[in-house]
Amino acid sequence: MSKAINLPQQFAPTLVAWQRSHGRHELPWQNTRDPYRVWLSEIMLQQTQVATVLGYYQRFLERFPEVADLAAASLDEVLALWAGLGYYSRARNLHACAQAVVQLHGGQFPGNAAALQTLPGIGRSTAAAVAVFCFGERVAILDGNVKRVLGRLLAFEGDLASSAEEKRLWVLATELAPAEGIVAYTQGLMDLGSSICSTRSPQCLLCPVADLCAGRLEGDPTSYPIKTRKLKRGRRENWWLWLEREGQVLLQQRPATGVWAGLWSLPLYDDEAALQAAADAVGAKLEVMPRINHVLTHFDWILHTRRGDVLTTANDAEPGGVWVARERLAEYALPAPLKKMIA
Repeated sequence: MSKAINLPQQFAPTLVAWQRSHGRHELPWQNTRDPYRVWLSEIMLQQTQVATVLGYYQRFLERFPEVADLAAASLDEVLALWAGLGYYSRARNLHACAQAVVQLHGGQFPGNAAALQTLPGIGRSTAAAVAVFCFGERVAILDGNVKRVLGRLLAFEGDLASSAEEKRLWVLATELAPAEGIVAYTQGLMDLGSSICSTRSPQCLLCPVADLCAGRLEGDPTSYPIKTRKLKRGRRENWWLWLEREGQVLLQQRPATGVWAGLWSLPLYDDEAALQAAADAVGAKLEVMPRINHVLTHFDWILHTRRGDVLTTANDAEPGGVWVARERLAEYALPAPLKKMIA
């Protein structure tokens, strides 16, 4: 049976005061109530550091200043701008969401969390963040950082691998949310989780709510939150065939599902023999390029690359795809390791 949890009544006012005096205030998506800009930042910040997002956020707004501009763009153009941020389903959902806002809501984002959550790619926590920052709605967020902060604050013993326990933490997060100062409170949770209350080395001496933190008082805040289900890491090995012909590179578009879905890539093979057969068919003599060790969330991906020039002109001997001039490769949505290698 779960132990009773006493909610620290001073947590919200203490956090609000700290955020207003010590929190972040100068990020480009702050100090705006524009749902498009806040939503864009929230999607980009999922599983991505602020420092990485800053440049992408600015480039997206330069190319798509309004949600209607994003909705009208092609998915290929969106993916090309997104390339390098990873978790590409976010980019596909971003595009689909913009189209839904235009088609279903006349280009205006809905004004509350419940309605926002019906849009593609907007989960409960993201919907709440937009509703808080743009409409002042009193709703709770519960992303990974906030689960860590509240898990430690409350010494929450529930296993967050369990959906029932996660729902219980949602209830507590909602009860903690203040009636006044919800914007500063929500931003304070984000600031605390991204800076002071880190995963492995929380800076408890600098924490404004250290005296209220049950996890710290127990002596080991890093034991919270509890999540027992561990992802088993796998290993994958593939071979890239980099073919060039008269200053052009052969690209193939990845399937609509799976890793790098919808991105453009060099022809990819499961083994070196299949790659060699494809190269022989076009008379390409191959050179070995540096091996790439690409680390993804669920597995490590070993990518071997062989490069060669196409000598035969028989198109039916070539792997399928499109020939792209090297100077135009930046216009295509390429996976980050491929962009780096080509550069």
